[in-house]
Amino acid sequence: MVTAPMESRRIGWHLHLLPGATPDSWPPACPPVATMPALQPSRQPGNADLGHPWFAGPAGQGLLAAESRAMARMLAGIPALPWVWIGVAGAAPPQRDIGRGICMHRAPWGFAGSVRCALPLPLANESFGAVLLQHVLDDGFADTDAVLSECRRILAPGGVLWLAALNPWSTYRARWWRSGMRARGPGYWQAALARAGFPVDAVHLQWLGPRWRPEDAEAGIGAADRLRAGLALTVSKRVHAAIPPNAVRKLRLQAGVGAMRTQLRVVGEATGEGSQKSAGRP
Repeated sequence: MVTAPMESRRIGWHLHLLPGATPDSWPPACPPVATMPALQPSRQPGNADLGHPWFAGPAGQGLLAAESRAMARMLAGIPALPWVWIGVAGAAPPQRDIGRGICMHRAPWGFAGSVRCALPLPLANESFGAVLLQHVLDDGFADTDAVLSECRRILAPGGVLWLAALNPWSTYRARWWRSGMRARGPGYWQAALARAGFPVDAVHLQWLGPRWRPEDAEAGIGAADRLRAGLALTVSKRVHAAIPPNAVRKLRLQAGVGAMRTQLRVVGEATGEGSQKSAGRP
C-alpha cells in the first residue's frame, strides 16, 4: 500500500491509495480511506455507577422518601443562602429552591454532579447556608473527619449541617444485612462532629423512615421512633465572637472627706464666714 505524499495529508487524517495506484493519479484512482482515533466522550457518570445499589431498590427508596420530606422542612427554615447536597445513588436532591443548590453524588474517586471533584471541595469558605449529607458516609470508604471538616469550612456562621445515616438499632437493618454498609449509632456521629469543630451540645437528633414496611416512611423523636431505619442529626455552625475593646472608665465624684470639705466651703462662702476665715489666713 502506497501512502499519499505529505502535502496530501491532513492533521489527524491518513489518506491511503490502493495497490497499483500512484500518487500522481490521486484522487481519480480511488476514493480516500480516512482513519481517525476514536474519541472518548466526556460525560458525567450516571447514578448507576455511583454509591451503593441498595438505595436504588424498594427498601432503600422507602427510607429516602422520608428523608426527602425532612430535607424540605429543613431548607424551609434556613436563610436565603446557597446550599449543598451530597447523596448516594438512587437519592434525589431536594426540589426546594433547586436553583440555589449544588447537587453531587458519591463517586469512587470523589464526587460528581454539579461539581466534579475530590476533597478538598472547590467551594468558597463560609458561603453556604446548609449542607446536606444523605448516607454519604455509610459505605465506610469516605474519610468521615475530612468530609465533616470540609462541611464546616464552607458553612456560613449559623449555617446548618444535616446528616442522614442508617440506624443500627432498627429492625429494618435486616434489609441491608450483608450489603456492605455500616450503621453507626448517634454517639459515633456526635464524636465525629465534635472533632470537626461543631458544638455537640447543640445537636438535634431525629429518627425517620420505615420500621419494617418500606411504605411506612414517617419521622419522629419518641421512644417507638428509635426503631426506624434512619437517623438524622442537625447542628448549626458556631463561631467565636471577636474580643470587644476594654470599656471606658467613667469618672465619678466619690463621696468622702474631700467632697465634704468642698460642700462646707460652698456653704461658708454663701454665709460670709468663708471670706473672714480666708482673710485671717496668712
